[in-house]
Amino acid sequence: MEGQKGGRNLFGDFVKNRRKELRLTLRSFCLEAGFDPGNFSKVERGILTPPKDRETLEKWAKILEIAEEPEKFREFLDLAAIGQGRIPEDVISDSELAQALPLIFRTIRGDKITDEQFEKLKKLVKEAFSGH
Repeated sequence: MEGQKGGRNLFGDFVKNRRKELRLTLRSFCLEAGFDPGNFSKVERGILTPPKDRETLEKWAKILEIAEEPEKFREFLDLAAIGQGRIPEDVISDSELAQALPLIFRTIRGDKITDEQFEKLKKLVKEAFSGH
């Protein structure tokens, strides 16, 4: 379980900031989560990757009081997936989105795309924001 290299520690920063917002000490969080404080500190610092199992992530989200906030919970799961070096499951399991990933990656990197590719990307973004 090796952490972030060459990138920001998005998951660890998110968890640490939320924990501090709730005024939870690292030890009190770990006591409630049943997790070793030394290892949890390493997760927050990006030395260890976030856990992969959904059960642990859901437990942490409940303690961090984001389990009932759909947008925050999705962000939490997305950041965990990114911290693990993988694409979120709901994205990769959607065949249209999965096929668009190379286009999205090129766009993010600033590579040139064709007008047709741009229209496809625009359609995907509109659908994502309209909830379809």
